Amino acid sequence: MNRIPLVGAGIVAALVILFAMSCFYTINQTEQAVLLQFDAPREIVTEPGLHAKIPWVQQVEYIDKRLLNLDAPAEEVIAQDKKRMVVDAFARWRIVDPLRFYQTLTNTDIAQTRLAPILSSDVRQVLGSHDFSVVLSGERSQLMRDIRDNMNREARQFGIEIVDVRIRHADLPPQNSAAIYARMIQERKREAFQFRAEGSEISQRVKARAEREVTVITADATRQSEILRGQGDAQKTKILADAYGQDPDFFAFYRSMQAYQDSLTGGSTTMVLSPNSEFFRYLGTPQPGGAARKK
Repeated sequence: MNRIPLVGAGIVAALVILFAMSCFYTINQTEQAVLLQFDAPREIVTEPGLHAKIPWVQQVEYIDKRLLNLDAPAEEVIAQDKKRMVVDAFARWRIVDPLRFYQTLTNTDIAQTRLAPILSSDVRQVLGSHDFSVVLSGERSQLMRDIRDNMNREARQFGIEIVDVRIRHADLPPQNSAAIYARMIQERKREAFQFRAEGSEISQRVKARAEREVTVITADATRQSEILRGQGDAQKTKILADAYGQDPDFFAFYRSMQAYQDSLTGGSTTMVLSPNSEFFRYLGTPQPGGAARKK
């Protein structure tokens, strides 16, 4: 019998706690809320912290206020120059008008479903109005800004702002890649052959110039050596002539000694000469006047 009042008190306390909890709600830093009363929007709450509401009459719908990611499936786009490319793009977006967002889309899942075709459509429209080379050039950033602005014109009605649009990949379709790569290989081979031909031509010019310079240098050196040799021979002849003029007998004797040294080599030299030969005149009996009588 004593437990009945305790149980009753516990139930009352639990009801009081549930009632108190239903009178308050909390908003995090990354959230904003739409306060509904009988399913009709009554207030937009953006300040984080603890807030009060009427229990069982008012409900809270939480809405994310962070940057959210939107991925579009890769799809084929035809550029203005009729070239096909497979584009993989994504967008970053956030909710700037919670009331309009709740009234038009309710939650982020529905928003993703509505924004994905808008992103795909604007990607095809913007990229399709330019050549394929522009997508791969430095103008790609401007194309992404154009896609973002086009999306914002449509997403504004949902209370959404598209912050950024990026293209991950813009590749050729697989069936075209092989042909493009083969053409690129042939083009690189042609450029390599041209470079080698130009290099060979330059090499031939350098070699021809070097050979011409070698020929000129060799000819100049040969001419200079002949001049020096002629001058040396002339000087030698002059010295010999001067020496002969000073003492003809001694010069004749010296020349004969050199002839003996050059001809009488070895241990047994045989020479056949005329009896009247002057070759051994200095080896005979001395005669008056400096001559020698042959024996």
